[in-house]
Amino acid sequence: MNALSEQILSELRHLLREMSDGGSVGPSVYDTARALQFHGNVTGRQDAYAWLIAQQQADGGWGSADFPLFRHAPTWAALLALQRADALPGAADAVQAATRFLERQPDPYAHAVPEDAPIGVELILPQLCGEAASLLGGVAFPRHPALLPLQQACLVKLGAAATLLSGHPLLHSWEAWGTSPTTACPDDDGSIGISPAATAAWRAHAVTQGSTPQVGRADAYLQAASRATRSGIEGVVPNVWPINVFEPCWSLYTLHLAGLFAHPALAEAVRVIVAQLDARLGVRGLGPALHFAADADDTAVALCVLRLSGRDPAVDALRHFEIGELFVTFPGERNASVSTNIHALHALRLLGKPAAGTSAYVEANRNSRGLWDNEKWHVSWLYPTAHAVAALAQGKPQWRDERALAALLQAQRDDGGWGAGRASTFEETAYALFALHVMDGSEEPTGRRRIAQAVARALEWMLARHAAHALPQTPLWIGKELYCPTRVVRVAELAGLWLALRWGRRVLAEGAGAAP
Repeated sequence: MNALSEQILSELRHLLREMSDGGSVGPSVYDTARALQFHGNVTGRQDAYAWLIAQQQADGGWGSADFPLFRHAPTWAALLALQRADALPGAADAVQAATRFLERQPDPYAHAVPEDAPIGVELILPQLCGEAASLLGGVAFPRHPALLPLQQACLVKLGAAATLLSGHPLLHSWEAWGTSPTTACPDDDGSIGISPAATAAWRAHAVTQGSTPQVGRADAYLQAASRATRSGIEGVVPNVWPINVFEPCWSLYTLHLAGLFAHPALAEAVRVIVAQLDARLGVRGLGPALHFAADADDTAVALCVLRLSGRDPAVDALRHFEIGELFVTFPGERNASVSTNIHALHALRLLGKPAAGTSAYVEANRNSRGLWDNEKWHVSWLYPTAHAVAALAQGKPQWRDERALAALLQAQRDDGGWGAGRASTFEETAYALFALHVMDGSEEPTGRRRIAQAVARALEWMLARHAAHALPQTPLWIGKELYCPTRVVRVAELAGLWLALRWGRRVLAEGAGAAP
């Protein structure tokens, strides 16, 4: 076990030191399909088309059947890309299967828009649906009527702005509304809104309309984004890139949740990242990438990380996003994010600032079992639950929540793991352990024994599935579809396993019911 702990720390140190390359993000069906469609040259991207076809599920759709809300955008996009490439092996069959899938699918936007709808859905789905209807007339596709008023409101807003500033949040979905390359300009990384799909669309329009001076930068960006997927296939791209603020911020925050933030083996790598964040945090806050708009979520987690490192950052950067007693992720967003307010609460408490309103909002946004499951940036309830438990317990050593503890223990699967879908995942099991770690500190002996038993089962499950330097594969984060920020998830997996190992050693050493 000691050797495994050392191996985990070594891999964590390696991951932290890698976080200067823009970030690692798993491949995206939606963005790859859109990039292929805008690229135009089918013969030059045959491997990417083959990859796209290989991702199709047995029912004809793309994306996990566990989370049907996030399957429409990738399936529409893949259908449109492949119908232009029907000469390639398997393409025609894939299009037929996708058509049948979409005809059978219930329309989640028939009457209302779900709280956890994908990013840019009000612009993306109507545009894809309209394009498919013109190409495949007569097919009874879902029409997503509840999105149309939102789409029109967005288009009116966009029509009033001649050009959006680089990094504006609406540029992330430029492929769904942009037609003139003059409405956007590549940022310093060459991207339009840190989106491969938007950048590929902008590049195609720029080439067609003769606006070519910046096309080379867009090409370089798309090549770098493709490398970030580690797929080894040119043209396969991620859902978002770069994530050179989000990746290090969330990774260090996760280390804190596992009790690893101040571990001597990670100290130098943590110090380097903290110094970079400290230098980058300005009065307007931070966004997921250096050249993207600031938001409350990234700003709050950055403040947490800086405070945990011993610095005393000003809270003013977070106050820009405060409206009443809530924090909005981006100004003008459709609905508030529970996890953004959880992170704001954690930052405020770490900084010793009043947070009664934010705390009340976080407490109020639970389900009947006492858990947090209405999150817009992550599809699993375990993610906001772990973070909420840490935020609510911050500075309150006697904080207890029997209802949440009982629900969390009850949700453990027979195999020892946790998961919001049909199977346990390493990432979600780690989140459960982070929450139990906090709860254990203020539990009575009986409760601690129950927790220790759950941790022992989780450790057995994790040990059976752990492999050194494995790449996470399960997309659970909400973008235009579900995606996987590879290093962020891997840090969570390793930190969860390290915590369970340490827990097990303490239980053995101190007797049943002991805790880390």
